[in-house]
Amino acid sequence: MRDWVGKRVRLTDNKGMELFAPKTTQAEILSALSVALDLVEGQPEGHCMRTAWIALRIGEVLGLPETDLSRLYFAALVKDAGCSNNSARIHKMFGGDEHISKGAVKFVDWSDPIESLRFAYRQSEVGGTVAQKLRRMVSNVGNPRKVMDEVTQARCGRGAEIAGLLGFDSAVSDSVLYLDEHWDGNGSPMHAVGEEIPVIARILCLAQTFEVFACAFGVPAAYAMLAKRRGKWFDPSLVDATFGLENETALWQQYRTLVEQKASVIHIPDAQWADETADIDKICAGFARVIDAKSAFTGEHSARVTGYALEIGREFGMESEQLTILQRAGLLHDVGKLGVPTAILDKNGPLTDDEFSIVKRHPEFSERIISMIPSLQRVAQIAGAHHERLDGKGYYQGRGADQLDLEMRILAVADVFDALSAVRPYRGALPMQKVFTIMDGGAGTHLDGECIESLRGIYGSAETLAA
Repeated sequence: MRDWVGKRVRLTDNKGMELFAPKTTQAEILSALSVALDLVEGQPEGHCMRTAWIALRIGEVLGLPETDLSRLYFAALVKDAGCSNNSARIHKMFGGDEHISKGAVKFVDWSDPIESLRFAYRQSEVGGTVAQKLRRMVSNVGNPRKVMDEVTQARCGRGAEIAGLLGFDSAVSDSVLYLDEHWDGNGSPMHAVGEEIPVIARILCLAQTFEVFACAFGVPAAYAMLAKRRGKWFDPSLVDATFGLENETALWQQYRTLVEQKASVIHIPDAQWADETADIDKICAGFARVIDAKSAFTGEHSARVTGYALEIGREFGMESEQLTILQRAGLLHDVGKLGVPTAILDKNGPLTDDEFSIVKRHPEFSERIISMIPSLQRVAQIAGAHHERLDGKGYYQGRGADQLDLEMRILAVADVFDALSAVRPYRGALPMQKVFTIMDGGAGTHLDGECIESLRGIYGSAETLAA
């Protein structure tokens, strides 16, 4: 049996500096970026990766061909690519931090009306009074099954779309689309029954649910859940195949290693598809769409910031390689924001100190996630510095002017420019004259004045950039 537990190995000199950056594989970049999907789904770090690991084991027991194992693996890593698309809806339904509700629902048999009602009561206005909870629940009156279908369709439909944009075939995108369908037809959103559900989707539905229970309560509890939902949520033959692994002690010790060590990538020896070189730019563009779908007010923010940054970079005469790095940093700079609750991102008013402290951590998360990919270390540094200031009063590291290179300064200016010129939760788009007046006020202390001048030369004569 293959050993699929492993960590990325780097060759370094005696100072710990990396001697060379190996090629970036699809497995490597998607394993790292799947951590961001874990954040937005309210799951412990590594959930998508561990789901892939369990799914591959089941696929091996079933004797799936290598082509289907490849599809199964990558479908597991991108299965939650649409998860940010329903964040605002989940927040509106329950109030508070939607990550908590999303995480909690994984332990509930939401196809059971009684259990769903109990879940809704527990999750509505967490910490609130009974009256507040009931008001929130009344505001969501409607057919619970229809509501679940709409929420799931938003997530799975967008996830399938993004899987296609990343270059995967219809077998992968359909697996994401059918992810939450159940064997007995009581899943969502299409209520497909039995073998109407693609086999890869059936395996993933089982594997992701098993992983959630195993991580939280232990492997025996996960098996107890499987037995209870056999023939309901899950294909009986897949449940039986998974029970065939129950007594493999070494296997589940390896699983605990994955949980405890938070390995950044699954090593899959002898699998040729796992060594395929990634189309980094296509993946960055796809994940930018995941990031921007988190809030109704950040649609295309990452793409716009990237465009502004590239325009400034060209004004400074940057070469192709520098522009590529800047483009990737722009597209991924807010990936850490997937862990910020929608209630904060879409708040119609000033943030409290506690709320702002949460927001201030997102560049740190961005840098940590991107830095898991060896060839994107420079991208990670730039992305992590997009809220730093020349006077050292920015976040998350408090870097000063001497620690902020040109690419970092460019991205910071591009980010502020879009924040001012686009519609925000608490105001409309600002006139261009006011945008530059505000930016000029921070020139030399907050932002780089030369970068501001580059943008003024391009957009200074416009009235506004948003309708």
